[in-house]
Amino acid sequence: MNKAIDFPTAPVGQIAGAATAAASPNHGAYGRGVLFCVIATVLMGIMFPVMTDALTHIDPFTFTSLRYLIAGSAFLVLLLIKEGPRALRSNDESIVLAWLLGSIGFCGFGSFVFLGQQLAGPDGALTASIMMATQPMLGLLLNSLVQRSRPPVFSLLFILMSFAGVSLVVTKGDVTAALHEPQHYSANALIVVGALCWVIYTFGASRFKNWSALKYTTMTTWLGLTTIIAVNALLCSLHVIPVPTASELRAVAPHLLYMGPVAGFAAILLWNMGNRILTPLNGVLFMDVLPMTTFVVSSLTGIVPARAQIAGACMTGAALIFNNIYLRRRLQRTERLPRGA
Repeated sequence: MNKAIDFPTAPVGQIAGAATAAASPNHGAYGRGVLFCVIATVLMGIMFPVMTDALTHIDPFTFTSLRYLIAGSAFLVLLLIKEGPRALRSNDESIVLAWLLGSIGFCGFGSFVFLGQQLAGPDGALTASIMMATQPMLGLLLNSLVQRSRPPVFSLLFILMSFAGVSLVVTKGDVTAALHEPQHYSANALIVVGALCWVIYTFGASRFKNWSALKYTTMTTWLGLTTIIAVNALLCSLHVIPVPTASELRAVAPHLLYMGPVAGFAAILLWNMGNRILTPLNGVLFMDVLPMTTFVVSSLTGIVPARAQIAGACMTGAALIFNNIYLRRRLQRTERLPRGA
Protein backbone atom coordinates (compact mmCIF):
# COMPACT_ATOMS: atom_id res chain seq x y z
CA MET A 1 0.00 0.00 0.00
CA ASN A 2 1.35 3.43 -0.90
CA LYS A 3 1.96 5.87 1.90
CA ALA A 4 0.10 9.16 1.93
CA ILE A 5 1.78 12.50 2.37
CA ASP A 6 2.17 12.96 6.11
CA PHE A 7 2.47 16.57 7.16
CA PRO A 8 3.72 17.50 10.63
CA THR A 9 1.09 16.89 13.27
CA ALA A 10 1.96 19.76 15.62
CA PRO A 11 -0.86 22.21 16.27
CA VAL A 12 -0.77 25.36 14.17
CA GLY A 13 0.22 27.45 17.19
CA GLN A 14 3.46 25.50 17.46
CA ILE A 15 4.68 26.23 13.94
CA ALA A 16 7.08 29.07 14.65
CA GLY A 17 7.93 27.85 18.13
CA ALA A 18 9.31 24.60 16.79
CA ALA A 19 12.46 26.47 15.85
CA THR A 20 13.28 27.04 19.49
CA ALA A 21 12.89 23.36 20.25
CA ALA A 22 14.96 22.43 17.24
CA ALA A 23 17.78 24.63 18.44
CA SER A 24 17.96 23.18 21.93
CA PRO A 25 19.59 19.78 21.34
CA ASN A 26 22.41 20.98 19.13
CA HIS A 27 23.13 24.67 18.63
CA GLY A 28 25.83 23.87 16.07
CA ALA A 29 23.45 21.86 13.90
CA TYR A 30 20.79 24.56 14.20
CA GLY A 31 23.31 27.19 13.09
CA ARG A 32 24.22 25.08 10.06
CA GLY A 33 20.55 24.71 9.21
CA VAL A 34 20.06 28.47 9.29
CA LEU A 35 23.18 29.01 7.17
CA PHE A 36 22.08 26.42 4.60
CA CYS A 37 18.61 27.97 4.26
CA VAL A 38 19.95 31.53 3.98
CA ILE A 39 22.49 30.60 1.28
CA ALA A 40 19.83 28.58 -0.58
CA THR A 41 17.33 31.45 -0.63
CA VAL A 42 19.99 33.94 -1.76
CA LEU A 43 20.92 31.65 -4.66
CA MET A 44 17.24 31.17 -5.48
CA GLY A 45 16.68 34.92 -5.38
CA ILE A 46 19.32 35.47 -8.06
CA MET A 47 17.65 32.95 -10.38
CA PHE A 48 14.61 35.14 -11.13
CA PRO A 49 16.59 37.99 -12.77
CA VAL A 50 18.59 35.33 -14.64
CA MET A 51 15.34 33.82 -15.91
CA THR A 52 14.07 37.23 -17.10
CA ASP A 53 16.57 37.13 -19.95
CA ALA A 54 16.46 33.36 -20.50
CA LEU A 55 12.69 33.43 -21.07
CA THR A 56 13.15 35.80 -24.01
CA HIS A 57 15.00 32.99 -25.84
CA ILE A 58 13.21 29.78 -24.84
CA ASP A 59 9.97 28.52 -23.27
CA PRO A 60 9.91 27.71 -19.53
CA PHE A 61 9.08 24.02 -20.06
CA THR A 62 12.10 23.22 -22.19
CA PHE A 63 14.33 25.28 -19.92
CA THR A 64 13.03 23.42 -16.85
CA SER A 65 13.84 20.08 -18.53
CA LEU A 66 17.38 21.17 -19.37
CA ARG A 67 17.93 22.72 -15.97
CA TYR A 68 17.00 19.64 -13.98
CA LEU A 69 18.82 17.27 -16.31
CA ILE A 70 21.99 19.17 -15.37
CA ALA A 71 21.15 19.39 -11.67
CA GLY A 72 19.91 15.78 -11.52
CA SER A 73 23.14 14.48 -13.05
CA ALA A 74 25.14 16.33 -10.40
CA PHE A 75 22.91 14.98 -7.62
CA LEU A 76 23.28 11.41 -8.91
CA VAL A 77 27.09 11.59 -9.10
CA LEU A 78 27.33 13.05 -5.59
CA LEU A 79 24.91 10.46 -4.17
CA LEU A 80 26.87 7.55 -5.65
CA ILE A 81 30.12 9.00 -4.29
CA LYS A 82 28.74 9.69 -0.81
CA GLU A 83 26.41 6.72 -0.28
CA GLY A 84 27.30 4.19 -2.99
CA PRO A 85 25.08 2.25 -5.42
CA ARG A 86 22.92 0.95 -2.55
CA ALA A 87 21.58 4.49 -2.12
CA LEU A 88 19.41 3.91 -5.20
CA ARG A 89 17.30 1.41 -3.26
CA SER A 90 13.96 2.51 -1.81
CA ASN A 91 14.72 1.50 1.82
CA ASP A 92 11.01 0.82 2.43
CA GLU A 93 10.00 4.34 1.31
CA SER A 94 7.28 4.88 -1.28
CA ILE A 95 8.68 5.48 -4.76
CA VAL A 96 5.22 6.53 -5.94
CA LEU A 97 5.08 9.23 -3.27
CA ALA A 98 8.62 10.33 -4.15
CA TRP A 99 7.57 10.59 -7.82
CA LEU A 100 4.48 12.60 -6.85
CA LEU A 101 6.47 15.03 -4.70
CA GLY A 102 9.22 15.32 -7.31
CA SER A 103 6.63 16.06 -9.98
CA ILE A 104 4.92 18.66 -7.78
CA GLY A 105 8.16 20.25 -6.61
CA PHE A 106 10.18 20.36 -9.82
CA CYS A 107 7.71 20.13 -12.68
CA GLY A 108 5.02 22.13 -10.87
CA PHE A 109 7.30 24.81 -9.48
CA GLY A 110 9.45 25.24 -12.58
CA SER A 111 6.57 25.24 -15.04
CA PHE A 112 4.05 27.39 -13.17
CA VAL A 113 6.41 29.96 -11.67
CA PHE A 114 8.50 30.59 -14.78
CA LEU A 115 5.48 30.59 -17.10
CA GLY A 116 3.88 33.15 -14.79
CA GLN A 117 7.09 35.16 -14.74
CA GLN A 118 7.20 35.11 -18.54
CA LEU A 119 3.59 36.32 -18.77
CA ALA A 120 4.27 39.09 -16.23
CA GLY A 121 6.90 40.63 -18.52
CA PRO A 122 10.00 42.62 -17.46
CA ASP A 123 8.75 43.00 -13.87
CA GLY A 124 8.07 39.27 -13.60
CA ALA A 125 11.21 38.62 -11.55
CA LEU A 126 10.08 41.03 -8.83
CA THR A 127 6.55 39.62 -8.84
CA ALA A 128 7.69 35.98 -8.74
CA SER A 129 10.20 36.60 -5.95
CA ILE A 130 7.74 38.33 -3.64
CA MET A 131 5.24 35.53 -4.28
CA MET A 132 7.88 33.15 -2.91
CA ALA A 133 7.83 35.13 0.34
CA THR A 134 4.20 34.06 0.83
CA GLN A 135 5.30 30.44 1.27
CA PRO A 136 5.45 30.60 5.09
CA MET A 137 1.85 31.77 5.11
CA LEU A 138 0.88 29.17 2.51
CA GLY A 139 2.56 26.57 4.72
CA LEU A 140 0.52 27.77 7.70
CA LEU A 141 -2.72 27.48 5.72
CA LEU A 142 -1.73 24.09 4.30
CA ASN A 143 -0.86 22.74 7.73
CA SER A 144 -4.17 24.04 9.10
CA LEU A 145 -6.07 22.38 6.26
CA VAL A 146 -4.34 19.03 6.70
CA GLN A 147 -4.74 19.10 10.48
CA ARG A 148 -8.30 20.46 10.18
CA SER A 149 -7.59 23.19 12.72
CA ARG A 150 -8.22 26.89 12.22
CA PRO A 151 -5.18 29.17 12.39
CA PRO A 152 -5.13 31.73 15.24
CA VAL A 153 -7.02 34.96 14.46
CA PHE A 154 -3.86 37.08 14.55
CA SER A 155 -2.15 34.70 12.13
CA LEU A 156 -5.03 35.13 9.70
CA LEU A 157 -4.63 38.91 9.97
CA PHE A 158 -0.91 38.60 9.26
CA ILE A 159 -1.72 36.41 6.25
CA LEU A 160 -3.98 39.17 4.93
CA MET A 161 -1.22 41.69 5.59
CA SER A 162 1.24 39.50 3.69
CA PHE A 163 -0.99 39.29 0.62
CA ALA A 164 -1.71 43.01 0.80
CA GLY A 165 2.04 43.53 0.47
CA VAL A 166 2.12 41.16 -2.48
CA SER A 167 -0.66 43.12 -4.18
CA LEU A 168 1.39 46.32 -3.87
CA VAL A 169 4.35 44.64 -5.56
CA VAL A 170 2.23 43.17 -8.33
CA THR A 171 0.26 46.36 -9.05
CA LYS A 172 3.02 48.88 -8.26
CA GLY A 173 0.48 50.55 -6.00
CA ASP A 174 -2.06 51.11 -8.79
CA VAL A 175 -4.67 48.46 -8.05
CA THR A 176 -7.31 50.04 -10.31
CA ALA A 177 -5.09 49.88 -13.40
CA ALA A 178 -4.16 46.27 -12.65
CA LEU A 179 -7.82 45.25 -12.51
CA HIS A 180 -8.15 46.26 -16.16
CA GLU A 181 -5.23 44.04 -17.25
CA PRO A 182 -6.42 40.39 -17.34
CA GLN A 183 -2.90 39.04 -17.90
CA HIS A 184 -2.10 39.94 -14.28
CA TYR A 185 -4.61 37.38 -13.04
CA SER A 186 -3.27 34.45 -15.02
CA ALA A 187 0.40 35.31 -14.39
CA ASN A 188 -0.02 35.82 -10.65
CA ALA A 189 -2.25 32.76 -10.23
CA LEU A 190 0.38 30.59 -11.92
CA ILE A 191 3.13 31.92 -9.67
CA VAL A 192 1.07 31.33 -6.51
CA VAL A 193 0.32 27.75 -7.61
CA GLY A 194 4.04 27.25 -8.25
CA ALA A 195 4.89 28.61 -4.79
CA LEU A 196 2.36 26.22 -3.26
CA CYS A 197 3.97 23.34 -5.18
CA TRP A 198 7.31 24.14 -3.52
CA VAL A 199 5.67 24.27 -0.07
CA ILE A 200 4.17 20.80 -0.61
CA TYR A 201 7.53 19.45 -1.81
CA THR A 202 9.35 20.94 1.19
CA PHE A 203 6.83 19.61 3.71
CA GLY A 204 6.79 16.21 2.04
CA ALA A 205 10.48 15.68 2.74
CA SER A 206 9.70 14.99 6.41
CA ARG A 207 7.88 11.84 5.29
CA PHE A 208 11.11 10.17 4.10
CA LYS A 209 12.81 9.41 7.39
CA ASN A 210 14.95 6.60 5.94
CA TRP A 211 16.49 8.84 3.27
CA SER A 212 19.21 11.44 3.71
CA ALA A 213 18.59 14.97 2.42
CA LEU A 214 20.88 14.19 -0.53
CA LYS A 215 19.01 10.99 -1.38
CA TYR A 216 15.61 12.68 -1.11
CA THR A 217 16.79 15.46 -3.42
CA THR A 218 18.33 13.05 -5.95
CA MET A 219 15.45 10.58 -6.08
CA THR A 220 12.73 13.22 -6.30
CA THR A 221 14.65 15.15 -8.96
CA TRP A 222 15.01 12.15 -11.27
CA LEU A 223 11.49 10.87 -10.64
CA GLY A 224 10.15 14.38 -11.20
CA LEU A 225 12.17 14.61 -14.41
CA THR A 226 10.05 11.83 -15.91
CA THR A 227 7.04 14.11 -15.55
CA ILE A 228 8.89 17.22 -16.72
CA ILE A 229 10.17 15.54 -19.91
CA ALA A 230 6.81 13.89 -20.60
CA VAL A 231 4.99 17.23 -20.30
CA ASN A 232 7.66 18.91 -22.43
CA ALA A 233 7.38 16.24 -25.16
CA LEU A 234 3.58 16.40 -25.14
CA LEU A 235 3.55 20.21 -25.53
CA CYS A 236 6.05 19.99 -28.40
CA SER A 237 4.07 17.27 -30.17
CA LEU A 238 0.89 19.36 -29.88
CA HIS A 239 2.79 22.40 -31.18
CA VAL A 240 1.96 24.36 -28.03
CA ILE A 241 5.66 25.16 -27.69
CA PRO A 242 8.28 24.99 -30.46
CA VAL A 243 11.18 22.57 -30.50
CA PRO A 244 14.18 24.74 -29.57
CA THR A 245 16.68 25.53 -32.31
CA ALA A 246 20.46 25.26 -31.96
CA SER A 247 20.76 29.05 -31.79
CA GLU A 248 18.20 29.21 -28.95
CA LEU A 249 20.06 26.55 -27.00
CA ARG A 250 23.32 28.45 -27.44
CA ALA A 251 21.61 31.64 -26.26
CA VAL A 252 20.48 30.07 -22.97
CA ALA A 253 23.72 28.18 -22.31
CA PRO A 254 25.06 30.93 -19.95
CA HIS A 255 21.75 30.94 -18.06
CA LEU A 256 21.88 27.16 -17.69
CA LEU A 257 25.35 27.45 -16.17
CA TYR A 258 23.74 29.26 -13.25
CA MET A 259 20.29 27.65 -13.18
CA GLY A 260 21.62 24.07 -13.36
CA PRO A 261 24.72 23.74 -11.15
CA VAL A 262 24.03 26.69 -8.81
CA ALA A 263 20.28 27.34 -8.45
CA GLY A 264 19.32 23.78 -9.42
CA PHE A 265 21.99 21.73 -7.65
CA ALA A 266 23.62 23.72 -4.84
CA ALA A 267 20.58 25.76 -3.77
CA ILE A 268 18.12 22.85 -3.69
CA LEU A 269 20.55 20.55 -1.88
CA LEU A 270 21.28 23.23 0.74
CA TRP A 271 17.57 23.92 1.04
CA ASN A 272 16.69 20.29 1.75
CA MET A 273 19.65 19.90 4.14
CA GLY A 274 18.63 23.03 6.04
CA ASN A 275 15.01 21.95 6.27
CA ARG A 276 16.05 18.51 7.49
CA ILE A 277 17.72 20.26 10.45
CA LEU A 278 15.22 23.05 11.14
CA THR A 279 12.03 21.21 10.02
CA PRO A 280 10.02 22.50 7.04
CA LEU A 281 7.74 24.61 9.24
CA ASN A 282 10.75 26.74 10.14
CA GLY A 283 12.74 26.42 6.93
CA VAL A 284 10.08 28.12 4.80
CA LEU A 285 10.42 31.21 7.01
CA PHE A 286 13.71 31.95 5.25
CA MET A 287 11.88 32.49 1.95
CA ASP A 288 11.64 36.12 3.04
CA VAL A 289 15.34 36.45 2.10
CA LEU A 290 14.59 35.54 -1.53
CA PRO A 291 12.76 38.70 -2.69
CA MET A 292 15.34 40.98 -1.07
CA THR A 293 18.03 39.28 -3.16
CA THR A 294 15.94 39.55 -6.32
CA PHE A 295 15.22 43.25 -5.73
CA VAL A 296 18.93 44.02 -5.32
CA VAL A 297 19.99 42.03 -8.40
CA SER A 298 17.15 43.46 -10.50
CA SER A 299 18.18 46.98 -9.53
CA LEU A 300 21.73 46.27 -10.69
CA THR A 301 20.38 45.11 -14.06
CA GLY A 302 18.33 48.27 -14.54
CA ILE A 303 14.89 47.17 -13.31
CA VAL A 304 14.47 49.40 -10.27
CA PRO A 305 11.45 48.58 -8.07
CA ALA A 306 8.94 51.37 -7.50
CA ARG A 307 8.38 52.79 -4.03
CA ALA A 308 5.08 50.93 -3.75
CA GLN A 309 6.82 47.66 -4.59
CA ILE A 310 9.48 48.24 -1.92
CA ALA A 311 6.73 49.11 0.57
CA GLY A 312 4.85 45.95 -0.39
CA ALA A 313 7.94 43.80 0.06
CA CYS A 314 8.52 45.34 3.50
CA MET A 315 4.88 44.75 4.41
CA THR A 316 5.07 41.08 3.45
CA GLY A 317 8.34 40.66 5.36
CA ALA A 318 6.91 42.43 8.42
CA ALA A 319 3.83 40.18 8.37
CA LEU A 320 6.09 37.12 8.35
CA ILE A 321 8.20 38.42 11.25
CA PHE A 322 5.19 39.53 13.34
CA ASN A 323 3.46 36.19 12.82
CA ASN A 324 6.61 34.32 13.84
CA ILE A 325 6.95 36.38 17.05
CA TYR A 326 3.25 35.99 17.84
CA LEU A 327 3.31 32.20 17.43
CA ARG A 328 6.46 31.89 19.54
CA ARG A 329 4.89 33.83 22.41
CA ARG A 330 1.65 31.91 22.04
CA LEU A 331 3.53 28.64 22.36
CA GLN A 332 5.44 29.89 25.41
CA ARG A 333 2.17 30.81 27.14
CA THR A 334 0.74 27.39 26.32
CA GLU A 335 3.81 25.61 27.71
CA ARG A 336 3.54 27.58 30.99
CA LEU A 337 -0.04 26.40 31.56
CA PRO A 338 -0.29 23.42 33.95
CA ARG A 339 -1.36 20.15 32.39
CA GLY A 340 -5.10 19.69 32.41
CA ALA A 341 -5.70 23.44 32.66
